[in-house]
Amino acid sequence: MLIYTPPTAAKCIPIIDLGGSFSPNLSDRKAVAWEIHKACRDIGFFYIENHQVPRDAMTDHLALAREFFALPEHEKREVDVKLSRCTRGYEGLAAQTLDEGSPPDLKEGFITGCDLDETHPYVKRGIPGAGPNQWPRQPVYFKQKFNAYVEHMNRLGQHLMTCLSLSLELPEDYFAEGLEDPLYFGRLLHYPPQPATASFNQLGAGAHTDWGTLTMLLQDDVGGLQVRNADGDWIAAPSIPDTFIVNLGEMVPIMTNGLYLSTMHRVMNNASGRSRFSAPHFFDPNYFYHVKCVPTCLPENGQVLSAETTVGEHIEFMNRKTYGLVA
Repeated sequence: MLIYTPPTAAKCIPIIDLGGSFSPNLSDRKAVAWEIHKACRDIGFFYIENHQVPRDAMTDHLALAREFFALPEHEKREVDVKLSRCTRGYEGLAAQTLDEGSPPDLKEGFITGCDLDETHPYVKRGIPGAGPNQWPRQPVYFKQKFNAYVEHMNRLGQHLMTCLSLSLELPEDYFAEGLEDPLYFGRLLHYPPQPATASFNQLGAGAHTDWGTLTMLLQDDVGGLQVRNADGDWIAAPSIPDTFIVNLGEMVPIMTNGLYLSTMHRVMNNASGRSRFSAPHFFDPNYFYHVKCVPTCLPENGQVLSAETTVGEHIEFMNRKTYGLVA
């Protein structure tokens, strides 16, 4: 258990202008990659601006979250995650515990992923987590709007993976093999105001690292996200208009032999009476992609800090662990 202590005054989560990464000039792309390199080594978190996701798409997605979570409980429960064989749908308050040993998190969510029917090879093979999404009846345009946002975020995820490659002095298409059929998980999250009756060390989201490769977070202006820096201090990561916060999941330190950081973060619910809404988008190579140290981070003696795994094996283990399914 990580006991809650108040964050220090904000120090530095860098804001990276992604505009140059779309340039036809390699020198411009390398300049952005260098900023990403520094951020990934220093803290594992950074804001991105000029990312080419339309402002309307961002605004509409948060509005969609507010509409869905305002539905009566019985309507949300029509797509309860317990009705899904692949962990998709509505997740009620206090269903997940991200900080092992702490009380359950004070948030509710809606989860989607790659929407695969019975004809897909993954589903036929019984791959864990492979299957169809559940979609609510209301709002009537929910599925259409959600999927439109997913298209924007998957394009951004593909682009950021080329930036990550370049930041590691790899060919820009180094991860391309794993991105022909990438995995994604999209979530809508609602954090009610922190209640006075909350248990000791019970937060909106307990201290944790993300599981996969890249997380792209859209958040409203309520605040509450906190990141632990290299000194062990917790710093605030407030919303900045027209930006996403990007952070690295646990598979990136495996790829970089610990050079890049997957950083602890948490959410302290707002006590002013306002709810917080956010939408993380988790982007990874395909299920069978081998996660191992990249050539530019491989030490001369060949000894690496972490054993090779696959995307699917790692995500499935972490999913079961945080829902109390692993002893």
